[in-house]
Amino acid sequence: MTTTAWQRPWCASLGAAAIGETVELVGWVRRRRDLGGLVFVDLRDRSGLVQLVFEDEMVAEGEQLSGEDVVRISGEVRARAEGQANTELASGEIEVKVRELELLTEAETPPFVVEDEANASEELRLKHRYLDLRRPEMMANLVLRHRVIADARRYFDEMDFLEVETPILTRSTPEGARDFLVPSRIHKASFYALPQSPQLFKQLLQVAGVGRYVQIARCFRDEDLRADRQPEFSQIDVEASFITEEDIYSLIEGLFGRIFPIVGIDPPRTFPRLAYSEAMERFGSDRPDTRFDLELIEMAPFCEGCGFRVLEGAAAEGRVKGIVVPGAAGMSRKQLDALSDFVKPFGVPGVLWFKRTPEGVASPAKKALGEDGVRRFLDSAGAAEEDLLIVVGGSEKVVFAALGALRLHLAAEGGLVPEDRHDFLWVTDFPLLEWDEDAGRFFAMHHPFTSPLPEDLGLLASDPGAVRARAYDVVMDGVELGGGSIRINDATTQRQMFRALGISEDEARSRFGFLLEAFRYGVPPHGGIALGIDRMIMLMAGRDSIRDVIAFPKTTSASCLMTEAPSGVDAVQLDELGLKSK
Repeated sequence: MTTTAWQRPWCASLGAAAIGETVELVGWVRRRRDLGGLVFVDLRDRSGLVQLVFEDEMVAEGEQLSGEDVVRISGEVRARAEGQANTELASGEIEVKVRELELLTEAETPPFVVEDEANASEELRLKHRYLDLRRPEMMANLVLRHRVIADARRYFDEMDFLEVETPILTRSTPEGARDFLVPSRIHKASFYALPQSPQLFKQLLQVAGVGRYVQIARCFRDEDLRADRQPEFSQIDVEASFITEEDIYSLIEGLFGRIFPIVGIDPPRTFPRLAYSEAMERFGSDRPDTRFDLELIEMAPFCEGCGFRVLEGAAAEGRVKGIVVPGAAGMSRKQLDALSDFVKPFGVPGVLWFKRTPEGVASPAKKALGEDGVRRFLDSAGAAEEDLLIVVGGSEKVVFAALGALRLHLAAEGGLVPEDRHDFLWVTDFPLLEWDEDAGRFFAMHHPFTSPLPEDLGLLASDPGAVRARAYDVVMDGVELGGGSIRINDATTQRQMFRALGISEDEARSRFGFLLEAFRYGVPPHGGIALGIDRMIMLMAGRDSIRDVIAFPKTTSASCLMTEAPSGVDAVQLDELGLKSK
């Protein structure tokens, strides 16, 4: 066996063209089948499978192999017997007659079967992630991730972007999510922070004259986790000078047109655009899934003077919105009660329902509204016979959150989401700031360096909550894939922004002095965007969790079951850092 590693073919790369060749292969034994004077072995590597045949004097050696043994073989590629081809395998036309076998490593029986259909818990698979990744569907996700990132790099290179690495150890500038802090051994009682994003550095690169920057950036946020969120994640980070929003839109639309066809998805050349306010009013979400209807309907005008005190109060003090669910009037009382339970975590007591059937109209509010009143509500919402109208009232934030989530729930339960359709869109004109009742101040909806719309700049001092941002998110199928903005590029506006956020000049100098200093020396107009690689691959792979497309993810409790991180450290290490354990 003299073949070099780089000359050796992958298992699934062999086809009819290789018949008659002598090849060397390496990999793991997936399965062994003994058929008397023949032994068949499925050999697996990252590319897939190939069938090995042990005949004559090689039968005894083949019989010694077990699942997940690591082997090197040499043999002759030949066509499979007539009628024995496997059309489900890339290498299904051929097999390899083994002439030499080297058992490199014997494997113990794994804790679960290394197959796509393996019935193992996620906890067990994460504990033995190296085995889980051997499964073809998981390996395919890693291959897809590589292809997407490689194509993205080529695209940005063709667009004359310069890939620049920014620091991982930097200073804490908390505004939004919590930082991961790293204590300094040399500078006692001082800490580095792991970057939540390269935001400030990529802006400084524009001051430096880089002009077009890109980075496959690793980012860290100490926040509560869910299926589409991890404490460390990767993003395609982009920034450019002398551009507008339109430039960013065309850049990202071009990128998506390049990478999504890898999985057979063909995005439109230009994406629809939806202002934030319209997205919230119609869908209750700033990342709306537009593949199905169930849009929110304004119900407040029909509540005034209706005679039902709950609705009248909600309309007077907040918002009342509804959703018409076609053909859902047959829902049982138990099912309707379940909808109320679904929305309660969002801060509303439940839903009020109205329905129209051949037998008449029905609603818990019928006693207060009367039959004609119930019918008026149904008519005002455009509900036809056999339709169900669901109404929620409360503060604007609560109503949008509850109905936005309920809309997705109803679509999923009712099978209303088309499997073969994908919608892309831009959400624009976000509020620059959002008020936090608990903190009693404004926070930046995106970050403190986002530029206001020029026509709203005068409101920054007098009515900060009304200011719109030059910010944009790109959304696919109800998932935010990325967001960005045109940045502030003059010190005066940046100081106004800090004042609106309740950040004093002294605090601004302490936290962002290096940025303000840079503003003295000629800052070009600039903007950018960051795209979440993990979420993007998740959608492209048709998965429900980003954990399936990350090689070594954390659990929802931010732990690694395989390495048992985070873990304690010994007293000597703590002492070197000037820290003490409890």
